[in-house]
Amino acid sequence: MFPQILFQTHLVLGYVAWLLCFGAYIWPRLKTMDHFDAQRAIATLHSFRFFGLVFMLPGVVGPNLPASFAAPAAYWDFTTGVLAMLALLSVRIRPLFWLFVVAFNLVGFVDLLFNYYHAVQVDLPAKAGELGAVYAIPILIVPLLMITHVAAFYFLLRRQPNATQAFGGGVTA
Repeated sequence: MFPQILFQTHLVLGYVAWLLCFGAYIWPRLKTMDHFDAQRAIATLHSFRFFGLVFMLPGVVGPNLPASFAAPAAYWDFTTGVLAMLALLSVRIRPLFWLFVVAFNLVGFVDLLFNYYHAVQVDLPAKAGELGAVYAIPILIVPLLMITHVAAFYFLLRRQPNATQAFGGGVTA
């Protein structure tokens, strides 16, 4: 099988597997949570995105991985991870927490979109072997990150029902 087809098949199946898992186990739990707690859980996952710096680590990735792909992917991931950590560190200051939640989700979402664009521009599927050990990131981790960004935006755009509406059948006291 050609590397391009294998890489694209892995990527699609990564989304399928994560959507099945997310729909069965993660989404039902997130929906029962207060929006603040759901965003904290999502920020906790994204706080590990500092790991994206590995895209620039010689010996982990191949020497022919295009720098025009690797460097932006690494730095945008790092920035997203730091913003997610800042959100977690600011949980006691709610306006600051929400600012960092919006920031890490915008930066992280744009990062993933740009990575897809850059991957097409440099024909990354044909050079997938140059990813080395990092091959697992776009296949196993990126789909979950994208799905959780979409969930985070859903919670940011959807009003949190107050306790009276949630438990009183919509009748206010």
